[in-house]
Amino acid sequence: MLGGNRKSGLKIALWLVATAWAALVQGADYAREMKWADEISPAILVGDPVYLDQVSGHRFLGIYTAAENAKGAVVVVHGMGVHPDWGLINALRSNLPERGYATLSIQMPVLAADAKGEAYPPLFPEAAERIAAAVAYLRGKKFEKIAIASHSMGARMADYFFAHSAHPRVSAWIAVGITTPFAAPGRIPVPVLDIYGEKDFDFVLQQAPARAQAIQAQRGSAQVSVAGSDHYFNGKEAELVDAVALFLDRAFQ
Repeated sequence: MLGGNRKSGLKIALWLVATAWAALVQGADYAREMKWADEISPAILVGDPVYLDQVSGHRFLGIYTAAENAKGAVVVVHGMGVHPDWGLINALRSNLPERGYATLSIQMPVLAADAKGEAYPPLFPEAAERIAAAVAYLRGKKFEKIAIASHSMGARMADYFFAHSAHPRVSAWIAVGITTPFAAPGRIPVPVLDIYGEKDFDFVLQQAPARAQAIQAQRGSAQVSVAGSDHYFNGKEAELVDAVALFLDRAFQ
């Protein structure tokens, strides 16, 4: 009887481990993406909805905004569990075209609303594929100078993209409030703007010196702290856009 209980307990423990692992490696929540796309697309005032294809056949939303006499283009990558027209992402994608940069803000893979950040790394390969698809889309529009502007978890996804792309085909990277050290600083082949808020998350602030050291050898790179800003640049969107546009003007010379 005791042995039977032990076997039963072992089976339950193994089931719990398997369940936890399955939750960790679950795929993106495409139904949540579709719901957002249905809500966002009719309400877009600046730019136009476009759909990009993954190798799997899954189509994901992008919002393309043209710029008159464009100096280049920017792939805009949002953070964890949001969408391509959210918060500071809207500010970047809507206002950079006025500064001479077309934008393509793309839907990144998301999990359920209650998912924690540690559950997202298994989605990074798919995120990198989406970034590559966005770059290819802009290349198809004859843009030669392309940057990636990414926020928070989106910056981690862009970091993965650079670490695993032999030929990223972009000219600059803006990492806004990145929440981890750069994965492969020696292999980032483009100038980097590391920008964060003066009142950002503690771990973003604590890692700032290490991030500055990691990018100092890459010519044209810079680190900027925006006075009074939190992690989401609430009320400081204009300062964020100004800093990004200034960096792009220099990087794209």
